[in-house]
Amino acid sequence: MKRLLILTGGGDCPGLNAVIRAIVKRAAQESEWEVLGSIQAFNGILWEPTEVVRLTPEVVRGIHFRGGTIIETTNKGGPFNWPVKNADGTWTTVDRSDEMLRKLQYMGVDAVINIGGDGSQRISQKLFEKGLNIIGVPKTIDNDLSSTECTFGFQTAVQIATEAVDKLVTTAASHNRVFVLEVMGRDAGWIALHAAIAGGAEVCLLPEFPYDIRVVREKLESRFSRDRGFAVVVASEGARPQDGQQVYEVSTEVGYENKKLGGIGRALIGQLKAAGFSHDMRETILGHLQRGGIPIAYDRVLSAEFGVKAFEMVLNRQFGQMVAYHHPNLITVPLKEAIAKPNLVAIDSDLVKTAKGLDISLGF
Repeated sequence: MKRLLILTGGGDCPGLNAVIRAIVKRAAQESEWEVLGSIQAFNGILWEPTEVVRLTPEVVRGIHFRGGTIIETTNKGGPFNWPVKNADGTWTTVDRSDEMLRKLQYMGVDAVINIGGDGSQRISQKLFEKGLNIIGVPKTIDNDLSSTECTFGFQTAVQIATEAVDKLVTTAASHNRVFVLEVMGRDAGWIALHAAIAGGAEVCLLPEFPYDIRVVREKLESRFSRDRGFAVVVASEGARPQDGQQVYEVSTEVGYENKKLGGIGRALIGQLKAAGFSHDMRETILGHLQRGGIPIAYDRVLSAEFGVKAFEMVLNRQFGQMVAYHHPNLITVPLKEAIAKPNLVAIDSDLVKTAKGLDISLGF
């Protein structure tokens, strides 16, 4: 009997369970394969005692429309940066990758499918270089992996953000207000740009293009006449002014390495007030509502395609590769290529041209 290990790392994302289900159902058609799931990414292997679960067609039955992941996830630590508490109460990290590889060999694991974003696939590449038979499945609501045209969970996040814009439009019009909607995306503005176009926002601020507060103010002023009017601004959490920095705080959580972006909505309102904009303003932070809940049909289909393809890559021994979507086909790309550069909004992209054609201000 051959053993396949599945794990989900990084932030949770609509469609994770659909990928797990697809892998298990496809593997069930090959009688010699047993599928295991590691709890909380690589933690399940590194913990003592080991925490893994057997994934059978019965276990994954009906999970394709559920949000989150039945094998849990984490964005802290990992086999190369395992948090260890020192005697004086401080924390450090150690490399436990070799230990983990020995444990996987002892468990009889023949292959690993790592479902995760940029950080997770960097771990995949390093483990592949150490000899692990590993395959990547791209997962990020930010859509910031350049080797695939789309990642599952992104369209669901856009749908949630668009519905938020729709709701804010009605209350903004009722109260003659400006609403600033802060959405996720880290250093990529795809969620913000899609939601702004779909929802009909007047301003969209992206991490890729630092904004001029004077341009933003001028656009918003044009929406008011004798104190009557309204507007919606969609701001990606990584947006920043031309003369300033992103709004974030350094995390104190053990093992969490990323900066915690957030607060651009409130900061923007302060900047607008300082620039002389006097109309009523409110901010709404959508936050983790974009990550949770039921995946839309598009993401379920893409997740199913990724899951089936990933297992067939195992059968074909295409290790060190990641499944990717290039419309209308599924392809494989080397993990090294997949993590080489991020997928960011380009100033000459058709989507930016569309936004400008709709008179959406990008703040510059």
